[in-house]
Amino acid sequence: MSFSIKQSALTTCTDVSNSVVHKRWPSPICRHSFSPSLNLQNNSKRTNLSVSRPLHIWSIESAGKENKKPVIQCKAYEADKSQPVEAAGQVKSEAANRVKIGIYFATWWALNVVFNIYNKKVLNAYPYPWLTSTLSLACGSLMMLISWATRIAETPKTDFEFWKTLFPVAVAHTIGHVAATVSMSKVAVSFTHIIKSGEPAFSVLVSRFLLGETFPVSVYLSLIPIIGGCALSALTELNFNMTGFMGAMISNLAFVLRNIFSKKGMKGKSVSGMNYYACLSLLSLVILTPFAIAVEGPQMWAAGWETALSQIGPQFIWWVAAQSIFYHLYNQVSYMSLDEISPLTFSIGNTMKRISVIVSSIIIFHTPVQPVNALGAAIAILGTFLYSQAKA
Repeated sequence: MSFSIKQSALTTCTDVSNSVVHKRWPSPICRHSFSPSLNLQNNSKRTNLSVSRPLHIWSIESAGKENKKPVIQCKAYEADKSQPVEAAGQVKSEAANRVKIGIYFATWWALNVVFNIYNKKVLNAYPYPWLTSTLSLACGSLMMLISWATRIAETPKTDFEFWKTLFPVAVAHTIGHVAATVSMSKVAVSFTHIIKSGEPAFSVLVSRFLLGETFPVSVYLSLIPIIGGCALSALTELNFNMTGFMGAMISNLAFVLRNIFSKKGMKGKSVSGMNYYACLSLLSLVILTPFAIAVEGPQMWAAGWETALSQIGPQFIWWVAAQSIFYHLYNQVSYMSLDEISPLTFSIGNTMKRISVIVSSIIIFHTPVQPVNALGAAIAILGTFLYSQAKA
């Protein structure tokens, strides 16, 4: 038997007279790879060939018969990469996943910035945060119902137990959503988000005193810049309003409770992030609507609508539609992101989102900011980042 092995520019040929093959092999034969040591033996001598990288058989051809003994010629080449094909595919998959997550984050931040801008424009001209919050949930619910009906999105498989566990989550989500909207109707968008950056402090305190959870010392230390930065910003805010401040604080507490209820109640559920938020919006809409009617009422809404149209013009209708659509879209993308990443990465992304909203709102609405106020915001954001790292 004769083997011809090509490794880089080196060719090694070994003649083996002792035949071990009694049949003629067809040509060509499918490609194989191997990486053991090759022991080729003759009657009178042994040849050992060892390679450090795998050899891939290129072809095996029948070269005819000589002295009625089968002669098989093997041609092989050294692998260009020592990495298995499966590992290479996994690396490509991870790279594609990073790109996907990056697109999710960029879309999430951009949609959130657009929502906050249009939301503030609507609230400046139409100061009815309860109706504005209701329209946001109604628009998102309608979009998802149409998506399910047209099969653009897969209809979630739910049961009574699912809605039962979702109810406390929806209550907390409704309170947090309305409270944040009330806050933005009274103070600057940047101030609301500075206060909302203190959400990790509420998370630690609620988990510690209500759930009995303990945290490392580094987590407690990270709360110092968060609380200090938020307090510094509040004290130096030029347009401070107690209703706006309390709205942001209540929103923080409500969203912390929402996250706790969600973790407890949704374990083992197979509803995707997009459909989960859609179901949450539907249930929140049912909860919020009667309260919005009781607090503000159709008469106030109608009078305010006429005033806004007379002052702004037809484009006011676009503002209302935009803030409702973008509210649902940015939340939906955030829940889709949570399906792909860890809670830590999501928390860091949420921190960076607040920075983008604060900076963009200051630029667009020409919000006056004192140096001390900016310093407090920076300290609070830094504390939120340190909290994320300490929780890792």
